[in-house]
Order: sequence, then C-alpha cells, then structure tokens
Amino acid sequence: MNQKIIVIDDERMILDLTAMVLQHRGYEVFTADNALTGYDIIAREQPAVALLDYMMPQINGLTALREIRQRFPATYVIMFTGKGSEEIAVELMKAGAADYILKPFSNANLVDRIDGVLRLRAIELRNRELLLERERLLAEIERWNRELEQRVAEKSLELERAHTEILQSEKLAALGHLSAGMAHEIRNPLNSISLFAQVLRTGVGQDPEMLSYADKIVNEVERIDDILVKLLATSKRSPFQLRSVHVQDIISRVVASFDEQAKAQNVEVVVEQLGAPPAILADGDELAQIFSNLIANALFEMRVGGRLDIGIGHDERHLIVTVGDTGGGIPDEYLGRIFDPFFTTKEKGTGFGLSVVLRIVKTYGGSIHVESAPGAGSRFVVSLPLG
Repeated sequence: MNQKIIVIDDERMILDLTAMVLQHRGYEVFTADNALTGYDIIAREQPAVALLDYMMPQINGLTALREIRQRFPATYVIMFTGKGSEEIAVELMKAGAADYILKPFSNANLVDRIDGVLRLRAIELRNRELLLERERLLAEIERWNRELEQRVAEKSLELERAHTEILQSEKLAALGHLSAGMAHEIRNPLNSISLFAQVLRTGVGQDPEMLSYADKIVNEVERIDDILVKLLATSKRSPFQLRSVHVQDIISRVVASFDEQAKAQNVEVVVEQLGAPPAILADGDELAQIFSNLIANALFEMRVGGRLDIGIGHDERHLIVTVGDTGGGIPDEYLGRIFDPFFTTKEKGTGFGLSVVLRIVKTYGGSIHVESAPGAGSRFVVSLPLG
C-alpha cells in the first residue's frame, strides 16, 4: 500500500509542485493551505508524514508542529523553512520535528529526506510495537505467575488438609481401641462404687449430711459414666438406620430446637438454600448430631448477640453445608487441634463435640474444615458425597 503524505503550506505553487513530485514517486498526497484544514485531513487519512511550512498565517508552523505531534503521534513531521539558523533547527527538533528542509530545496533532497524519515518512522513504530508486545507478554507472565502461585497455594492447602485428616483419622482409630478398653476397665470399679454408695445410703438412716454424701458419690459415678459414653461416641458408631433423607429438613428441625436459645442471646439465624440438594442415604440422627454440635458451638461463641449463617448447597458430587458465626474466631494455634478428642477451650467442656462430628463425617466418606481468624468469626464447611 502506498504511503500517505500531507503537504501543509500557504503557497499554492509549493503545494502543487511538491504534490506532483511525490505522486510521481508513488506516494498518495493530500494538500492543505492552512493548519486547521491540515488537522482535519490528518485525523481522517492518518498520513505517515506531514510536510509543514514554518512560516504560515493564522497558526504558525511551530504551533502546528506541536499540535500534530501531540494529537497524531504516528504522523512524523518534516518542516519547510527559509530560515537556516541553528537556533531554529534546534527549536524545531525539540518541538518534535523528524527533520527539516531549507527552502529552496531540490526534488532529490526532498525525496531523500522523506525516505529517511519513513525508515526512521518504521523502525520507531516497530520498536513501539515490540515494547507493547513486551509489556503484554510481561503482563501475561505476571498473570501466569499469579495463577501458578494461587494453584500452588490451593494444592498446598489441600495437602495440608489431607494430612490433617489422616492424622485425625489415626487419632480417632487409636482412641477407639483405647476407649473400648478403658470403658470396660473403668466401668467395673464404677459399678462397685455405685453399689457401695447405695448401700451406705440405706445404712446412714435419716442423717441429711450423710445422705448428701452418698448422693454426691452416685452423681459423680453417673457423670464419669456419661463421659465414657461420650468418649465411645467419638470412635464407635452407635446403632444406625440408613434411609433417604434431605439434609435441609434435618437442619430445619435442628435450627428449630435452638430457636429459644438464639432469641435469648439476640442471635440472628439465617438459613440460605442454594438450589434443591438431592436426598442422600444416611441416618438422620447422625446428621442431626453433626449440625447440633456445630450450631451449639456457634451459639456458645455469640452469647451477647451475633449472626448465625447456615448455607445449604451442592455440586455434581457433593452436598455442601456451611455453618458460620460472627463470634471471636479461633486462634491460629488452635486451628489444627479443634477436632482432637479432649481438646476444648471451654471451662466445662469435654472436648468430644467436634471429635464426634469428625467421626460421623468420615463415616460417610465426607470432609470437614474450618475457616477462621481471631475477631472475624468461624465458618465450618461440611462436604458429604451424594452417591
């Protein structure tokens, strides 16, 4: 394609002769006898080179040069000037002229200067393209790096969670063997203590103080037995019955059982169901135990008000339930231990609640993890397979 050139000069003879010479050389030439008309033509035709007279009425060549370089940077300007001082040449080059030609000029000199500027323009435009391409590639590399870092972080988190789940499963298995033996060994002397306490109770007559001692012994025996039952629940599955259940129905019943407590603590309960999760084959009481423990823990963290958010959704393979609170959050040093048996931060807690939750979730081949930060609340995510 022929290069486009515009000649801007107030002398008609210069316009005609220059246009004739350049058209003969194969250029597509446009002419204008003032700067304003020249601006319009440049905006429309986007010529590669503008030949601009230094001395023009209305808008002089120097002002026009600066305007063209600012508005049309892809159009390179060669100045015509009849004044050959070094000061003018320096001024023109500083203003952005690619070259200047002294009047009068020869046709050969004009064409040589234009060819030189076109070569310079081609190199500089190519350099700009390369710089833009370099910036694009650097931005692309940066984006790839961010994506890679994100994927590495996600995989690292997945590995960390998988490692934690393996450790938790091993702890539960070890606890199962230990608790079964402990329960048998401890219950035998407990039974004896309970029987002796009842015998003492019948032998002390009506002495109120002695009767209270006997009652305290029996109550403590029952408390220890209750702890043993909870200990066994963390590792041993109770009798169960599998049937097709909708988790949203179970959660509705569990949430309803906490209504009075939530109102008393000024806690807003929000249940959000995304879509219509399909039914799963499970024991309803076991699933209810999962969400009862999670909700109870959340309410414990919001004793003076807050918001309990429960989300129910699913993807192609998993049912996903989230339980989040606006409580004080879990300190970082505790996050890796909250599912451990006996671990608790409550003054009167046994540390079995989340261990039971983990055992039930693992029974169904699911997973559970927590997202929390001090002062920002906690969010438990339970994932159970659909099939």
